[in-house]
Amino acid sequence: MKDTILRRLVIKSFHIEQVMFGKKTTIHENTLTIDKKEIPLLEESEELVKSIQIDILKPGEYHKYTNTIMDIIPISAKVLGEIGEGITHTLTGVYVMLTGVDEDGRQMSEFGSSEGFLDEQMVFDRAGTPSIKDYIIHFDVTLKGGLPFSRELTLATHRVCDRFIQNLRNILKNMDGRKCSEANEYYDRIRSGKKNVLIIKQIAGQGANYDNQILPSEPSGFSGGRSIIDMGNIPIILSPNEYRDGAIRAMT
Repeated sequence: MKDTILRRLVIKSFHIEQVMFGKKTTIHENTLTIDKKEIPLLEESEELVKSIQIDILKPGEYHKYTNTIMDIIPISAKVLGEIGEGITHTLTGVYVMLTGVDEDGRQMSEFGSSEGFLDEQMVFDRAGTPSIKDYIIHFDVTLKGGLPFSRELTLATHRVCDRFIQNLRNILKNMDGRKCSEANEYYDRIRSGKKNVLIIKQIAGQGANYDNQILPSEPSGFSGGRSIIDMGNIPIILSPNEYRDGAIRAMT
């Protein structure tokens, strides 16, 4: 009997060879340009955010002191369909690194923080971390001091970073898919007569930082997702393509 195809996902990659600051945020001829004039608007969008610093770390130049690492985020955007199906555009060669601290010097972390020199704190070339050949856009958030440590502080940090990435996603959505560096197709199938395989993944759901957003509006995004804590840590079934397309956004 023939296989039944439930979902088809196409991921088109656009490789970035240079990241720089400029007068306008653009993606052109393998170069990503970031306009720093966007920073004040981002700072004003969240009441709990005191300031934002954006730096560009070139490949291999990672001996820089950073605040605690809250997430490493790919830059990907849905062009057609929802998470797990349709068409996704993604950038390779560059990631966003979110770090956070408050005015009182408290790191945005629980059960141990990761502030320090980046090349001493991060293991590169692993699943979920950049390659030593990648650019890193370091998005560092300073939150207002004098407040009790809470989920609100963490959520504000992720939310403002997601707004920054959304500006890049909006450009990425409109890029000509025919000019991608690489395209891959993935299928969720039912194979008649074959065994069903279930992979169980345990994710965190407690405290201020130990949370995960499920099925956000954009791949590996924040907006539109549902907190695993708010859902009561109930079991969630995801398809392989939903997982592949960034259905889980880690908050740790």
